[in-house]
Amino acid sequence: MSKNTPAQESLQVDTPDGSTTSVGKYEFEPIKGYPMLNWRGKRPFTSTQYYPAQLKEVHGEEVDGWRNKIFWGDNLQVMSHLLKEFRGKVDLIYIDPPFDSKADYKKTVQLRGNKVSSSSGTFEEKQYGDIWTNDEYLQFMFERIVLLRELLSKQGTIYLHCDWHKSHHLRCLLDEVFGSERLLAEIVYKRRHAHGDAGTIGTIHDTIFAYTKTDEHIWNPQYSPYSDEYVETYYRYKDPDGRRWLSRSTTAPGGRGPVFEWNGHTRAWRYTRENAKRLEDEGRIYFTENGMPRYKQYLDEMPGLPVSSLWTDLKFIDSWSSDDQGYPTQKSEELLSRIISLSSDKDSLVLDCFMGSGTTQAVSMKLGRRFIGADINTGAIQTAVQRLIGVGNDLRQMYLDRTEVFYTGFEVFNVNHYDIFRNPVQAKELLIEALEVQKLEFSTVFDGEKDGRMFKIMPVNRIATRADLNELIAGFDYKAWERKQHEFSNRPVEKITLICMGHEPDLAAQLELAAKPFKIDVEVVDILRDNANLEFKRDSQAKVAIKNCELIIEKFYPMNLLQKLSLHKESVEDWKELVESVLIDWNYDGAVLQPAVVDIPGKNEMVKGAYKVPSDAGTIRVKITDLLSESWEGSVANGD
Repeated sequence: MSKNTPAQESLQVDTPDGSTTSVGKYEFEPIKGYPMLNWRGKRPFTSTQYYPAQLKEVHGEEVDGWRNKIFWGDNLQVMSHLLKEFRGKVDLIYIDPPFDSKADYKKTVQLRGNKVSSSSGTFEEKQYGDIWTNDEYLQFMFERIVLLRELLSKQGTIYLHCDWHKSHHLRCLLDEVFGSERLLAEIVYKRRHAHGDAGTIGTIHDTIFAYTKTDEHIWNPQYSPYSDEYVETYYRYKDPDGRRWLSRSTTAPGGRGPVFEWNGHTRAWRYTRENAKRLEDEGRIYFTENGMPRYKQYLDEMPGLPVSSLWTDLKFIDSWSSDDQGYPTQKSEELLSRIISLSSDKDSLVLDCFMGSGTTQAVSMKLGRRFIGADINTGAIQTAVQRLIGVGNDLRQMYLDRTEVFYTGFEVFNVNHYDIFRNPVQAKELLIEALEVQKLEFSTVFDGEKDGRMFKIMPVNRIATRADLNELIAGFDYKAWERKQHEFSNRPVEKITLICMGHEPDLAAQLELAAKPFKIDVEVVDILRDNANLEFKRDSQAKVAIKNCELIIEKFYPMNLLQKLSLHKESVEDWKELVESVLIDWNYDGAVLQPAVVDIPGKNEMVKGAYKVPSDAGTIRVKITDLLSESWEGSVANGD
């Protein structure tokens, strides 16, 4: 970070309650800028603003003053938030971003309990979509790579995981931001078994690009086990006790073994290293039939083959994998263990802002690293939180009497207060339906039309800024506007309604200014303030009571899940079949959930539903999460 580019001026932005708040603005170090990838509507990304975060949950204790962090929200805003404290402090970044695979990814949802067979009580729920226009995808990735570079430390490395869909474009973006000379490796990772695709070659690998910020990056060589074929080929000699060894030359200077040289006067080999005689006495030196000294390199003393750029030896996720979380596109713990071991040390800070099921975070915890994770999908957050609770509990039990440090505690944040959309992927469809807007299927500029006005859905789950207008401005149809202005000179050439969740005060004025010399009519609708009564999803309902010193969940109605089950003609006898987890804070402070009870059952088990209330309990907070990762939270006072 340059001394000339600290947090800059303050910005005044509107908040959903109608007030304004001051936020910091950060300018970035200039990117390398070459080679440069261009696309339609490419926008420079040279600064961002600070976004506040709201602490929602705390799990586990601090260790050495640190507690890991999980963020729910758009990772652009999450990283903008992180700049204030973690700029230039992240030692390892691994991201597995969208591949632009033109597919929707679904998660299989199955009712809980032993009575549910594998074929019944099961349906698929869309988890997230990976369908983009080319330009939209490239701008999305460009902005995030720039922010990731800002967070990376001088000793840091970023690993970007992708596949054939966009690997060529993403490497160009990484070259542009980091500089082509900062490429550490292009790794080919075998991600599935060999198979045939009709009419083409079967694709079984992904690509992982590794870039560093400087030459001072952390590097810990890793080794893979020798294959049986390699052992039989090179370590074919055996001692009487069966110990395998490789015959190595002892005459090459700089070799692993002791160095001998031929003495022409005595016509014999002589030692040139002090330890050579000792090694011969130990049986490590032997002479061939031709009288050449050789050195025994024993197999059991070797670490293995140094890891190369071709990774075919790692397990990948199958339905029977022990670390399978049932999350689409999940990567294996073996893969992340290798990456984290290569490019970070104990106590290093690791970031994954497309964390999915939390594999990077789980492995970081197991390897004694600190971590930060983020995802926009609430299903990912719930999956990762439950996984990390389990990993933390296991580590605390395994290392109860040891001095090794593991950072098992973590906090869960929102980068904003916008909790309306349970799954942001569906936000646009939900808004269009709720506002009764006619959806425009083929428009690349506007999302819908109603009463002669063109509707544009701005990014949800954050404040809309001037930068968010660039895509809209780039799509203005000036030729059509010229015709309209010629026909009706006193009328606006376009009536535009912007739908947002909080916005900069001059958002409408900025769009009108960009349209000049044409006159447009811009209306900004803040759905949190102007349409507060809009109902997007039916909230869950529950009944909780305290009876005989026990907290009992008597009823639970996850409305959206029940609606989906009815569509699939599935019946439910017990509400526990619908529940993923129950968290209970016996002394809720009114703001942050700190669960003392964590009820996360196994795959064929159900939550208990009844819990003994401690004598010192005060206000009790209960969080029930259903199989769609949607949650109900409610409080009850002890003694009611």
